[in-house]
Amino acid sequence: MIRPYRPEDLERLRHITAVCFEGVSIDKNIEDRFGSIGGRDWRWRKLRHIDADTAGENARGVFVWEENGETIAYVTGRIDRESRIGWIPNLAVLPEFRSRGIARSLLEHLLDWFTTQGMEAAKIETLEQNAVGNHFYPSLGFEEVARQVHFVKKLTPPPPSAPHQAPR
Repeated sequence: MIRPYRPEDLERLRHITAVCFEGVSIDKNIEDRFGSIGGRDWRWRKLRHIDADTAGENARGVFVWEENGETIAYVTGRIDRESRIGWIPNLAVLPEFRSRGIARSLLEHLLDWFTTQGMEAAKIETLEQNAVGNHFYPSLGFEEVARQVHFVKKLTPPPPSAPHQAPR
């Protein structure tokens, strides 16, 4: 049921991402606070992450869960050969398939792959508001090492009639 990513999976992974990250995305939090930025919604920004995860060498660390010919979940991983730390940018399971051990199997598969690639540690991030992630990752042996706070300031462009002056 777990297999390596194929380029034809991209649109499905984008769909799964848009469904699964609605309540647990920094980009969604920004949109909720400030509205649309740059004429794009949070999904557009989040889907760019999946595009990056599946581009070039990064695609080697992407694994999907397939049932009856349909991709229903995925995990993405990136390796840093110099630091020996594997990073897990994204993990998603469609809501109707959750609580079946799919996320655990995908994550364990990726961790095994990290080991074969010479990684000595793996890191994953989640938001404080993601109760599932905050319970799930420690159940797999991940330990909290830091908390990070994200700040955003909406910028107001100068009035169109005012000439732009470079800072001194």
